Amino acid sequence: MVTLLNLIHSDIRMDEVTQAVENLKKEWSQAVSQLEESIAAIGSCGKTGKGTEEANSLPRLNGSAQDALQLLKSLQFRLDLLAQQLPTFEEVQSGQATLESWDEQYKKLRASLRNANLQAKENIRKAAQDERELLLGGGEESTIRRRNLQTKAGMTSAAESITESLRRSRQMMVQEVERSASTLATFDESTSVLRKAEGEYQGHRSLLMRTRGLLSTMQRQDVLDRVILTIGFIIFSLAVLYVVSRRIGLLTLQRKLADAIRSGSLSAEDIVTKARHGPAAANVPAPTPPIYDEL
Repeated sequence: MVTLLNLIHSDIRMDEVTQAVENLKKEWSQAVSQLEESIAAIGSCGKTGKGTEEANSLPRLNGSAQDALQLLKSLQFRLDLLAQQLPTFEEVQSGQATLESWDEQYKKLRASLRNANLQAKENIRKAAQDERELLLGGGEESTIRRRNLQTKAGMTSAAESITESLRRSRQMMVQEVERSASTLATFDESTSVLRKAEGEYQGHRSLLMRTRGLLSTMQRQDVLDRVILTIGFIIFSLAVLYVVSRRIGLLTLQRKLADAIRSGSLSAEDIVTKARHGPAAANVPAPTPPIYDEL
C-alpha cells in the first residue's frame, strides 16, 4: 500500500515538473517578445528628431532590456534544474536541447541589444547636431524651443530618476524571487529524496519481517529435526543392543556345545538327531512292563 502511494505521488510529481517546464517555455516567449520590443525601441531612438528627449529615455529603455535579459537568464537556470527531474529520458534530452537553443537565442539577443545601442547613439548624435544648429540659428522660434527643451529635460530627468529607482527595486525583487525559487527547488528535491528513502526503508522493513518469519520457521524445523534424529538414534541403539544380545546368546550356546563334544558327553550324531527331532522329553518315566498272572 505504501509503495502504491509512493508511485502515485511520484507520478503527480512528474506531472507537476512537466507542467512547470511548459510554463517556463511560455514565460520565455513572453520575455523574448518584450526584449525584442525594447531592442526595437532602442534602435529607433533619435530618428524622430528629438535627440535630447530620446537621449534621456535611452537609459530607461536599456534598463527594461536588462531586466528582460535577467529574466531570460533566470528562466534558463530554472529550466536547467527542472530538466533533470523530467520522467523520461526523451523528455530530459528534449529539455537539454531547449536549454541549448535558449542559450543561443540569449546570445543573439544580447548582440542585437548592443547593435541597437550603437545605432541609437549614432541617431541621437545626429539629432543633437541638428538641434544645436537649429538653436544657434537665432530668432523667437529658437528661444521658445530652448525653453521647451529645458523644461522637458528637467521633467525627463526626474522621471528617469524615478524609473531608475523603480528598476533597481524590481531587479532586487527579481533576485529575491530567484533565490526563493532556488531554495524551494532545493527543498522539493530534498523532500523527494527523503520520500524515496522512506519507500526504500518500508521495503527493507517488509523484507526483514519476511526474513524473521523464515528464521522462525527454520528454527522450528531444526527442533523437529533434532527430535526425529534423537528418536531414530534411540531406536537404532535398541535394535543394535537387541542384535548384539542375540548374537552373544548364540555364541554362548555354540561354546557350550563345543565343550560338550570335546568332553565326550555328547556326540555329533546326538546333536544332529536333536536338531532334526527336537530335544527328548525330560523326566519322562520308563514304561512299566506288563504283569501276567500265572495260573
